[in-house]
Amino acid sequence: MKSYFSSERIRLRAMEPEDLEVMYAMENDPLTWDVTNFTVPYSKFVLKQYIENSECDMFADRQLRMMIVRSEDDVVVGTIDITEFVPMHSRGEVGIAIRREYQGNGYAKEALNLLCDYAFGFLHLKQLIVHIATDNEASMRLFESCGFVPCGLLKEWWCTGGTFKDVALLQRLR
Repeated sequence: MKSYFSSERIRLRAMEPEDLEVMYAMENDPLTWDVTNFTVPYSKFVLKQYIENSECDMFADRQLRMMIVRSEDDVVVGTIDITEFVPMHSRGEVGIAIRREYQGNGYAKEALNLLCDYAFGFLHLKQLIVHIATDNEASMRLFESCGFVPCGLLKEWWCTGGTFKDVALLQRLR
């Protein structure tokens, strides 16, 4: 039977209390704030509550966050999310973050393919979207390689370091 949550090198799993330190470090990395809409650091208390209160049910939480875990040693290499889930329209927005020391190893592509298989094959979503700064060539390549196609351009959408950036909207339809 096909597993929606594992490939040869990684597996996706629900958040666990022991993920607090990794999530704290990732969420409080100012280099990622330009794509998250966060303006202040998260406290460990807030993240602990988030982990504890998540039902890990996309229909209840209106979002799904899963940890990307390397199979060979159980190291958390990143997170992948479906946010802005709208059941009525059968769509959600994808977000992915790979810890800096694990970037460039193909983990993001494997995780994104697993998430898409789950979203379309099991949850029967109609579409997934993603917002990507047009100068983020690596993310553009990643999402396009996983079947996402550009469908719009948002001019001066994100402000980073006092400069406004254009953002591409990509979508993948079932």
